[in-house]
Amino acid sequence: MRPGFGGPAIPVGVDVQVESLDSISEVDMDFTMTLYLRHYWKDERLSFPSTNNQSMTFDGRLVKKIWVPDMFFVHSKRSFIHDTTTDNVMLRVQPDGKVLYSLSSECRLQCFVNAGEGQRLPDRVTVTAMCNMDFSRFPLDTQTCSLEIESYAYTEDDLMLYWKNGNDSLKTDERISLSQFLIQEFHTTTKLAFYSSTGWYNRLYINFTLRRHIFFFLLQTYFPATLMVMLSWVSFWIDRRAVPARVPLGITTVLTMSTIITGVNASMPRVSYIKAVDIYLWVSFVFVFLSVLEYAAVNYLTTVQERKERKLRDKPACACSLPQPRTMMVDGSYNDGDVNELGHFMSEDGDKQDRMMVQLALGSERGSARRKNQRYVSMRIDTHAIDKYSRIIFPGAYILFNLIYWSIFS
Repeated sequence: MRPGFGGPAIPVGVDVQVESLDSISEVDMDFTMTLYLRHYWKDERLSFPSTNNQSMTFDGRLVKKIWVPDMFFVHSKRSFIHDTTTDNVMLRVQPDGKVLYSLSSECRLQCFVNAGEGQRLPDRVTVTAMCNMDFSRFPLDTQTCSLEIESYAYTEDDLMLYWKNGNDSLKTDERISLSQFLIQEFHTTTKLAFYSSTGWYNRLYINFTLRRHIFFFLLQTYFPATLMVMLSWVSFWIDRRAVPARVPLGITTVLTMSTIITGVNASMPRVSYIKAVDIYLWVSFVFVFLSVLEYAAVNYLTTVQERKERKLRDKPACACSLPQPRTMMVDGSYNDGDVNELGHFMSEDGDKQDRMMVQLALGSERGSARRKNQRYVSMRIDTHAIDKYSRIIFPGAYILFNLIYWSIFS
């Protein structure tokens, strides 16, 4: 039975020394904590006479025979007890009946081993306890988790839990560090918990604030996504007729972005809201996808334009609108009368073959010069207007998005 049964609630002071915080899992929302938990109360039934006021210290074997507070960790998911050569329990009794009860506990958060059903808190225990995390700003987030301690059987009418020295009751090792988080703060609070079937209970909270390190995600997520978006812009400088070059480039960037998005979500819980990293990756994916659509539009408009030019080139011209060809005079001995109705040269001595060869040679030279000029013009018209505008609009819009994104979430 508890000390002072039938009287006022017995005060039980608590202090905690945190030895380590281990890996944190976003998927399971848990983490591992190693701590030393100490209770202080007074039991006059254990008082004894002493001439030198020395206390007596006992191990776990005596603890099983006397009353100790039945503490447990709230919101337990699973737990198991560690056994060493002896139970990690220490009981120290002062001559006036004041008791110090200390044990070693290893708690895996979302913690709180349910040591109920009349059991006392185990000597050494690993517990998986809840730590509700908000990933709306992931990976630029800050998480606050709590380790909650409560009596299983005794309400506030029988047992009053309190932090022995206020916020100083929580001690931490300065060497504690996490690979993914920066530990910003440890602090304690006390609240009342109500259960409809049994009543009100004192509950102690160990609160700690964790801020996530961003550098890992910059290297693994943000930089690759940004490089893929920039790589998709390279197609704006490639000849619009180079379909085998531009299409694989666009498809490769789209598939790479899909892989990055899948990899990030695989290591995260399936939450029903949008995370900060989702906004960045999906906007980047949209930019990459738009670059593919941009080339589809350029290719279509180019095809339509070439089809119109081909129709204009193949359309027969009106004969009446063409200027009459003029005869080339080689030696001055020919005149307009030398050409008959069929276009043949008729000379007095019957020599017309040489004059036809001269006219055909000159016509061939003119046609060759015209084709060279057409090839030169076609070599210059290899960049569509949409490509020229895209070289400015796409980078400018993406830079603006980055400015807005990092100003909001950083």
